[in-house]
Order: sequence, then C-alpha cells, then structure tokens
Amino acid sequence: MKYVIIGVGAAGITAAEELRKLDKCSEITMVSEDQFVHSRCMLHKYISHERDEKTLNFTSEDFFEVNNIDWKKVGVEKIDTANKEVVLLDGDVVKYDKLLIATGANSFIPPVGDFRNASNVFGLRHLRDAQAIDKMAEESEKILIVGSGLVGLDAAHGLLERGKDVTIVEMAPSILPVQLNPHAAEEYQRKFEEAGAKFYLGCKADKAECSEDGKIHAVTFDTGETVACDMIIVAAGVRPAVGFLEGSNVEVDRGIVVDDFMKTSVDDVYAAGDVAGLSGIWPNAMKQGKTAARNMTGMAEKYEDRFAMKNTMNFYGLVTLCLGNIREEEGDKVVEQEDSKNYKKAVVRDGKLKGILLQGDISHSGIWQYIIKNEIDVDFKENIFDITFADFYGTGERGKYIWNY
Repeated sequence: MKYVIIGVGAAGITAAEELRKLDKCSEITMVSEDQFVHSRCMLHKYISHERDEKTLNFTSEDFFEVNNIDWKKVGVEKIDTANKEVVLLDGDVVKYDKLLIATGANSFIPPVGDFRNASNVFGLRHLRDAQAIDKMAEESEKILIVGSGLVGLDAAHGLLERGKDVTIVEMAPSILPVQLNPHAAEEYQRKFEEAGAKFYLGCKADKAECSEDGKIHAVTFDTGETVACDMIIVAAGVRPAVGFLEGSNVEVDRGIVVDDFMKTSVDDVYAAGDVAGLSGIWPNAMKQGKTAARNMTGMAEKYEDRFAMKNTMNFYGLVTLCLGNIREEEGDKVVEQEDSKNYKKAVVRDGKLKGILLQGDISHSGIWQYIIKNEIDVDFKENIFDITFADFYGTGERGKYIWNY
C-alpha cells in the first residue's frame, strides 16, 4: 500500500504516526510546502525570538526516520485523482493508493487598497510567514496589525516583546470579539496598552496605497484617521488551502467536504484538519488525522468530536478559557461572578449550559466541556459555579461510586 499525506501540521503528523502504528510495512510519503514541522500556535514566539525552527517542532527530531517516512519538502501543483497521482511543483509525481489532504488554511488578505500587492503586508499562518515578518521587523519600527483576534494579538505580543511600536485596528467595538465578551476583553486590552500597544476599535482599514518602493507606509481608516506604518500584519481570518484541487473532482464548500469517516467525494481520498473546515482547534485536528488514518487502513471508524467552540489564551500572565457560546439570547439565564483576580460567566438556556468563560483561575475546568457537549441539565444546582464531578456520581451496591451520566 502507498499512503500519501499532504501537509505536516497537527492532522498530517498524527495521521502518519497512526498509519505507521497500524501498518508497519507500507510506504508512507509526506509532502509539504513547509520546510519545518512547526506548531502554528507558537509562531508568535518565533517573532519574539523565544523559539527558533528547531524548538517550534512538536515531533521528535528523528520522527521521519523512526517511522520510515519519506518527506518531500515541495508544494503541490495538482492532484490527478483518475490516475491516483500527486503532481509536485518541481515536476515530480507521487503515486498513491490512499491519499490524505491535511494542508490546513492560509491567511485571508482582504482587498483593501494595495494590501494584496504590497511587499510589506503579511498574514501569520505558517512558519514561512513568521520568517518573513521576522526579517522585515529588523528594519521596521511601526507595525500595524489588522484584526484583534488570537492571531492578531499573538503577533502584537511577539513584536511588543521586541520593543516595536504596535497599533491594532479592529472592526468590532472590543478586542477578541469572537472569543470573549467585552468585559473579559477589557482586561487584555489594558495589559496590551500597558505594554505599549495602541488600539483603534470600531473601525476598519479603508485606504492603503503603495509607494514607489512597493510598500504601504500609511493606512487610513473609515473614520478618516491615518496611521503611519513600516509593516502590516493582517489577521482577518483564513481560507482552506485548496488551490491545488481545481479539476480533481474533490468537492469543496467552506472546506473540503468529508463524510463521517473523513472521506472526501473521491474514493481513497481523505481530508483532515483546518482544510476540512470542521474545527479550527489543535486537539480536534489531531483526532481527525487519527480517524482518517484508521479508515485509510480499512477500519470503519466515525469521527464524532465536532465540538469546536473552545479557546484558551494567556497574555501577560492572565489566563482565560472560553467554552461553547457565551453570547446570551433573550430568555437565557446569565450567571456572573467576579473578584479582584477572577471573572466567570455562564450562559444557561432551557436548563442546559450553552457556554462558560473563566478568566484568572481555570483549574478544575475539565467538567465544563463535558456538560456542554452532552447537554446535561444544570438546573439542579442553585449556583452553577459550585458544580463539581462529585455531583455526577451516585452510590451503588456496597457503597461503590457510579457515574450517573
């Protein structure tokens, strides 16, 4: 059997590991535009010089040798599903019996002025992005970051660590608008401002023209305000990396369309991770890769963990965990607690916990994801924050503890 995996991110690497565990003898080839295996969650630490290419690697140094995997460090031009071939950018052709597409996603650069043409505008999704940002940061002082989600703030944090002048523009009225409510976000904004960052909230980039040197040196917002810059980092969302699939008959919607077994619309072709559009969080990408690998070897295992609403962050020592949907609707019960070091918010709908936000101390929080995913009734507790695992155990025969759910 010839297994081919495109992509060396969380889904691809996990799939390769599982394939080798299940099949000791077959060929495994991995293909990637990336020259290094790396954690995209840690790219900001590359920009801040806390880590390098070697310490961003989340596998063992001898991973490919130990697992007898051939890694081709070159991009993909196209996939010929009729002949079961992957055509590489260098002209090489790799044949497969089973193929896994785990190419992840690329940064989306919006069509604002000359954003897509300028040589000093970057996304931050891959190590090659971080490498380009790091190089240009050597000669740049004023950095404009478009978007204040996790990627935007990661970039801001890394550049502030290097003493750069960082400005962040955000369309929403508060930062981290997808992950947090305004009250929790305010704490992070204050910490970033103390570190030197400046924020423009409730506005968006509107005009940006290239100078003769091919760079944008100033961006005007829709409010009429203008900010000078030497470099721009755009953190305005991502798009699945599927450009090479044109003409392949692999169905693509918001991502590659897969069934419950991670199989695409084409026989013997599977997809996992961000490119499949099921979830943008690291643990789920790994689970998808593992499930795809098991099915590629002939098993029939469904991927069932589609819970993607989880975010954990830690900036300047302040830790936050957000699970589920914390946007309350009419009729919801909202419970909040706050002291000098902690803030908690829970949204309960029809007796079921829909979302919870913990800022500060997030210890003993493992129970909340289980409660949300399994839609367990929480009305039995007057104060939802007093719930513990003990509430879900009963006593059986001879005093033995029994899990009731």
